[in-house]
Amino acid sequence: MRPPGPLDGAELHQLIHSCPPLDENSTYCNLLQCTHFSATSVVGAVDGELVAATTGYLIPDRPDTLFIWQVAVHESARGQALGKRMLQHILARPQCKSVSHLETTVTESNSASWAMFKAFARDNNATLQRRMQFERDWHLNGEHDSEHLVRIGPLPASEDRLADTFDNPLEDDSTLLQETGS
Repeated sequence: MRPPGPLDGAELHQLIHSCPPLDENSTYCNLLQCTHFSATSVVGAVDGELVAATTGYLIPDRPDTLFIWQVAVHESARGQALGKRMLQHILARPQCKSVSHLETTVTESNSASWAMFKAFARDNNATLQRRMQFERDWHLNGEHDSEHLVRIGPLPASEDRLADTFDNPLEDDSTLLQETGS
């Protein structure tokens, strides 16, 4: 696992395309995620191909909150808790030392995301709260399912996250995801 770089934008776009029900953004948007938001995003590769990615950013007027834009795991890499591991990987970075909460939005029908975020909250001994954020007819012009805001926190202190990530690595990190250069 590593921060994304400019050469990952097009491949990130292809990965998201292969992971319904994720919303596709433009390749340019994915390129910005891989450059402007690389400090709060992560990609995972096997044999040089992206199989997992999480994009996020610190909310500008609330730097204690990491907003997760998307979590994508290719079908070939599912079932290994990569989504939760990528979140932990981002949170362990120095740029996230002040983060006490994680937020995202999830549609009601995205059961995989609900399961992952509930497990992440449980694993971090944190509370998961949800409320309507963007309503289908009011905010999304009837063109997209309603999005629920998920807020998880408070999260363990930065020092505890670093210890959990690096002192107790997951046993299959090295065999599943190879670190590649950016």
